[in-house]
Amino acid sequence: MATTVFDSSLFRDMFGTEAMRAVFDDRAYITACIDAETALARAQAKVGVIPPEAGRQITAAASYDRLDVDQLRAETEIVGYPILPIVKQISAQCGEAGRYVHWGATTQDIMDTATMIQCKNAVAIIETQLDAVRGALKKLATEHADTVTAGRTHLQHALPVTFGFRCAVWLSALNRHAERLQQLKPRALMVEFGGAAGTLASLGSGDDGLKVRAAFAAELGLSNPAITWHVARDGLAEIVSTLAAIGGSLGKIAMDVMMMCASEFGELAEPFVPGRGASSTMPQKRNPISSELMFAAAKMLRERAALMLDALMHDFERATGPWHLEWSAVPESFMLMAGSLHQAHFMLSGLTVDAKRMRRNLDLTGGLIVAEAVMMGLAPAIGRQHAHDVVYEACKEAIEKGETLLAVLSRHQEIVAKLGMDKLAQLTDPAGYLGAAAAMARSVAQETVL
Repeated sequence: MATTVFDSSLFRDMFGTEAMRAVFDDRAYITACIDAETALARAQAKVGVIPPEAGRQITAAASYDRLDVDQLRAETEIVGYPILPIVKQISAQCGEAGRYVHWGATTQDIMDTATMIQCKNAVAIIETQLDAVRGALKKLATEHADTVTAGRTHLQHALPVTFGFRCAVWLSALNRHAERLQQLKPRALMVEFGGAAGTLASLGSGDDGLKVRAAFAAELGLSNPAITWHVARDGLAEIVSTLAAIGGSLGKIAMDVMMMCASEFGELAEPFVPGRGASSTMPQKRNPISSELMFAAAKMLRERAALMLDALMHDFERATGPWHLEWSAVPESFMLMAGSLHQAHFMLSGLTVDAKRMRRNLDLTGGLIVAEAVMMGLAPAIGRQHAHDVVYEACKEAIEKGETLLAVLSRHQEIVAKLGMDKLAQLTDPAGYLGAAAAMARSVAQETVL
């Protein structure tokens, strides 16, 4: 019976994807353990540690489909780890060559390597999903580079920006995250092979152990570390922390979108699907469900990142407990990340943008949003500080009397004399005070390579 959002038939596709579940389900994990054992046998055969024929026979014979999974589950609960029960069964599958299965290895070598096989596959999925989201944002940034909207600081109108600029800011963060994923792969996706205490003593005092580890890494397409990392868990911590950072950036997008979808804003709407976001009692509701799920996933990812930081603190050469934290944090982090990216792509690729409503909202403050433009336009004539004081008083009057800033300024003889009414009208038009917003939006979009 399902007990969590990750395996619930109701919620699992809100907090994960089928593709990511296939990477981390029991069959995939056990298969990864077997793949690690067979790759180790091939590596040892190449180096000459075990007979070449043994490496071939182990690779050909070891199979998930021939395992007694019920026996494996029962013995894993007794042992505390699945590797001894797996080795017992696949050794039997391999006949005479079975004596060379798990040669010189320890349980953590195989479990860590299996986890890295899963992480390698999972990162590839995340990269594909992230590119899809970046593509959707690139399109929005380009299409709305000139769509004027209110820039908000502390939830107050600040200066005008463009919606494309806002999307490009979101996109720029995801572009950097894409770089981080590329950079962490050779550093964090490492094979593990050290033997009981990490010294490779089981393969003698020569360099056979180091040669095997290098060949083992090559067999699986993983990095060959300089030294055993049984208790140096920074690689996995980096992976999960990077996922949490991506989740946080998606959570920021979700926050902005949710607020812009609010009735009082009405500037955005998530894609319409009949029944999506509906209320059981209020027929008019169209809730921003994808954004809500992205926001929740960001918070849940933060928890897993904190757990992984805790899991860095291992004792001596083999830990008494912190390792187990990873068994939960790693797969759950990838599930949450995949789910959040899925929701982000759905939402952003079908986002409804109401440019007219953005403009109406921009005009709510009667031109106050461009008070800085008036000040800077007046400053060359009367000095910046005096211009600030004059415009400040004009803004105060506009707020108190419920008038537009232009109406108040037009009665100010000093300002009219210095600037003229045409210049005042130009300065109080939000579309004329966008700085490099559109240029930056287009630049980020153009530099986004998918």
